[in-house]
Amino acid sequence: MTEGDRHEASTRSFLACAAEVARLLDLGVAADVPEDRRARHLAHAARKPLLERAGLPEEFFDPLMAAAVYDPDPSFCRWFVEPAVYAFGRRRVMTALLGYLRTGTTAERAGAQRAWYCAHVPLRADRSPAYAPNGIRDPALDDVDDVVDQWLTTSGAQQRDRSTPGGPDRPRGALNHTSAAR
Repeated sequence: MTEGDRHEASTRSFLACAAEVARLLDLGVAADVPEDRRARHLAHAARKPLLERAGLPEEFFDPLMAAAVYDPDPSFCRWFVEPAVYAFGRRRVMTALLGYLRTGTTAERAGAQRAWYCAHVPLRADRSPAYAPNGIRDPALDDVDDVVDQWLTTSGAQQRDRSTPGGPDRPRGALNHTSAAR
């Protein structure tokens, strides 16, 4: 598969994910928008309605996480991560991203890394009605120290594996740049 084929497959996957979020919001499919811009159009259309809700039904969680992971633009995957953090809690979002990091494809692991950064979005009571009327939020929703430790352990192990000859993303016999320089 060439790099162009991978990009096209990733774009199609992101379109499917964005379309599912739009369907859950009853936004329509934006058939009048050219396909190469449709995913971003749907993501943009979903952003405000997602943030305006005090909560989201359970059925939104997996599509939001998939859209965040498959969004090829690290500047925009926040459009899916932020409402998920508000509605479901930072802990649950980061745990889902850790799952992608541990068991996902190479593209999903890269997407999880992009989305992980966005999962640290600062939470503000004036940004979302997901807070109680007094501006209080259950702190257990956002307790992530152990999840962050697991992320660091997993990503560190994967990084070591990639830099080792014969690691999971490197053909047997391939040298990394540091061992070749010795």
